[in-house]
Amino acid sequence: MTRIAIVDRAEMNAEQGRVYDAAKQSTGIVGGPYHAYIRLPKVFEACQNLRASLAAGPLSRREQQIVNLVVARYWNARYPWFAQVRNSLAIGIEQSIIDAINARKAPHLTDARERTCFVVAGEMLANKGLSATTYAAAEKTMGLESLVALVAAVGSFSMTCLTAATFAIDPPSANPVPLAE
Repeated sequence: MTRIAIVDRAEMNAEQGRVYDAAKQSTGIVGGPYHAYIRLPKVFEACQNLRASLAAGPLSRREQQIVNLVVARYWNARYPWFAQVRNSLAIGIEQSIIDAINARKAPHLTDARERTCFVVAGEMLANKGLSATTYAAAEKTMGLESLVALVAAVGSFSMTCLTAATFAIDPPSANPVPLAE
C-alpha cells in the first residue's frame, strides 16, 4: 500500500499545478515517484528537465531502457520496474532480456554498447563505482560522453527508484511482469 497520499490535481497549489500541467503536456509522466515530488514542485520540475536532457543525450533508447531495468531491479522498485518493462517492450526489447534482468542474471545482449550499459550499471550499483578494467573497457566501447551519460542515468534513475520504493508507490494491478521476489 502506498505510504504517501496522492495529491489530486484539484488540491494542488498554483506552483504544483503549474509543474504538473507542464509535465502532463510535455511527457504525460505524472505518476509513480512524481506523486512524492509534487510536494516539492522545483524538484519535480528539475527531475523532468534532467530526464529530458538524458533522453536527448548520446545513449540510445534501448541503452537507456537497459540501464533503467538494471537500476529498478537493483533497488527492488516495483512501480519503476513496471513502467520500464512497459517502455522496454514498447521499443522492442525482448522478453528474455527483461526476464534475465528480473532474475538478476546477465541477459544475452549482442550489441556491445548495450552489454556495456548492463555491466556498468550493475557494477556501479553493486560496488559503488567501477573497477579500472571496467572503466577502461566502457570508455573504449562507449566513448567518454556516452559514459558520462550512462553514469548520470544510473544516478538519476536510482533517485526515482529510491523515491518509489521508500514511499511504496505501487504499480497498477494489471502488471504484466512483476518484479521477482
